[in-house]
Amino acid sequence: MSRALDPVPGPLDFPDSPLSRASRQPLMLGLFLPLQTGAFSQSTLPRATQWDFEYNRHLTQLAEASGFEFVFGLQQWIGKGGFGGEMNYRENFLDPFISTIALSTVTTNILSISTVHVLYGNWHPMHLARFAATADHIAGGRYGLNIVTGYAAGEPPMFGMDRIDHDRRYDMADEFTSILEDLWNGRENLTYDGEFYSLRDAYVSPRPKYGRPILVAASGSPAGYDFAGRHVDIVFTASPAGADFDGAIDAMPEHVATIKNAARAHGREVKVIIFPLVICKETDEEAFAYRDEIVAHADTGSLVNYHARHTSGDAQAWPQHVLADRALGGHLQITGGPERVADALERLHAAGFDGVQLGFYDYEPELAFFNEAVVPLLKARGLRG
Repeated sequence: MSRALDPVPGPLDFPDSPLSRASRQPLMLGLFLPLQTGAFSQSTLPRATQWDFEYNRHLTQLAEASGFEFVFGLQQWIGKGGFGGEMNYRENFLDPFISTIALSTVTTNILSISTVHVLYGNWHPMHLARFAATADHIAGGRYGLNIVTGYAAGEPPMFGMDRIDHDRRYDMADEFTSILEDLWNGRENLTYDGEFYSLRDAYVSPRPKYGRPILVAASGSPAGYDFAGRHVDIVFTASPAGADFDGAIDAMPEHVATIKNAARAHGREVKVIIFPLVICKETDEEAFAYRDEIVAHADTGSLVNYHARHTSGDAQAWPQHVLADRALGGHLQITGGPERVADALERLHAAGFDGVQLGFYDYEPELAFFNEAVVPLLKARGLRG
């Protein structure tokens, strides 16, 4: 006989879990890893940023040594040549699921989070439940899944399928994730006949260390917020008002409140994070000049192709996506000297964000400068312990 699905406590329900420890920071710091050619900026201005594992391992260890709480891996499925242009933007793309597990073995404190499209192909909850539980043990409770349903029109055909309607995808993801949670709970074998998935006497082991792995959702719609409110610990969201910081910040408090209220409707609390790309130099003038130089070298061909992908999708996040902004990347762009950058991060915290997932143009030197020049300012303002 089929039975109802059982929920499972999450890492935030365990005071000693790595996520609980990380979330005690007033403003968590994360790094959006450049696992793909060109990272997040479609510009040909010379830089040393690399997509290979060794480079990302070095960045992760640098971030951990500087006290960052997490690193994050993006997932996309792209054809030959990536998004084209001079740089073949994102042609090489390390799988984030494998990469972030591997990164957990060369670190001791930092959380590693992978993006996974749960609805593509014949992916079954049984697979992911065991894979992620194993990753959780490898990482000592520091592993997380960013569960996404896929908005791009060109990705589902790669898996021999048509794109599923937007809200229907979240119905499927809700059932998929509920099954994951029951399997991680592991009270008994699971027989379940759902609308989308069926299991007979199913069981996976080992049990995750803190109830389940860390769960994240990248959401920008009412259906997405409701899904996140039911299941996840962290919601990764985009700016609803464009990438320009000064033009976007006033919309942020209401935006964050909408996400958190969706979770509270289910009796839960979530953390909310956003992706700013940071351009920081010794002075405001140097930072703005560097920003302008990056934009002046925009890879127009890849910009056009990437924008076409976005507009052909049905995502409801990032509604004011502008083609030209992609030369810099980021859901928000923060440019300036250390004080100006710290001001912007403080304003994000005041707007309700629990953390930021940072990107840079030339990752290694710019991350090092951020750690040297900006992190002490954040500590002085009480945003970092």
